[in-house]
Amino acid sequence: MEQPQADAAEADGEKTHGEKTGGRSAWTRGRVLAALSVVTAGLLAFHRAVPNAVGRLGSLLETFLPWLGLGVVVLLVLALLRRSATALVALLLPAAAWTYLFGGPLLPADGSGTRDLVAVQHNVSDENADPAGTARALAGAGPDLIAMEELEPPALPVYEKTLASGFPYHAVQGTVGLWSRYPLTGVLPLDIKPPEIADTWNRGLRAVAHTPHGQIAVYVAHLPSVRVRASGLASSWRDASAHRLGRAIAAEKVKAVILLGDLNGTVHDRGLSPLTSRMDEAERGLAFSFPVSFPLARIDQVMARSASVRHIRTLPATGSDHLPVAARITLD
Repeated sequence: MEQPQADAAEADGEKTHGEKTGGRSAWTRGRVLAALSVVTAGLLAFHRAVPNAVGRLGSLLETFLPWLGLGVVVLLVLALLRRSATALVALLLPAAAWTYLFGGPLLPADGSGTRDLVAVQHNVSDENADPAGTARALAGAGPDLIAMEELEPPALPVYEKTLASGFPYHAVQGTVGLWSRYPLTGVLPLDIKPPEIADTWNRGLRAVAHTPHGQIAVYVAHLPSVRVRASGLASSWRDASAHRLGRAIAAEKVKAVILLGDLNGTVHDRGLSPLTSRMDEAERGLAFSFPVSFPLARIDQVMARSASVRHIRTLPATGSDHLPVAARITLD
């Protein structure tokens, strides 16, 4: 009479033993997911090791580096569905690497101080159908400085008229401009044209703003565009222009420097290292600014020397394909 129960218990024991010995325990399942987690962590922590020689794959990875966090979330869901303890433990590696790189910018911004300036940076687009509305939107953020790129001659008088009352000082060189609440002197064009470009190309300026906190050299720049192709990232012109801009900033005699511009690259992209190695980036805020329909990266930058960019944020969309960004800068 007890034989069926004994047979059932023996079968259950064999099933449990089979699961363990067959590699189906929580610690032996999900090895592929664990391997993918280690690879993701490696790409985050050692992205500089990815070579740029072929297709500038390193710069391409660094352009979208924050989005590897989405991969971490996907791996987490798969690990939970797979009920894999190994995969869950391995996920600690990319989670820690991502937090180290991007956790700081997600923290709340600290309070404003008495030596703060607000700067707005915006590629207004040469196809912007509402320059007056764009100018009002930028002024509405309460900035001390406004930098614009892709200024076209027909739209320039509209920007000048709309901003005249709040920003009595401005300078324009080619297709870039700077508006300021404070007097501007020493306005000069910046020669950041890549040597391969033979046509007229004037997309940079330098000026000195005389603020209540002292003189600040303000640079406005629009670096060449990059293209993502089947062969990789085409960024040689952008990189060459960044080198020229970096040399100009290195030679700047004024101690405090603010760089505002559409740099067509993120702060992690090694193609911008001639700038990022010399200046401080934003401490708080991700502020993805391009493209406006689904912002994937912040290529509109506010950086500083002998000053701290405390926080950067995006502003509502205008008639441009970029979102404006506003940054709070504390002078040292």
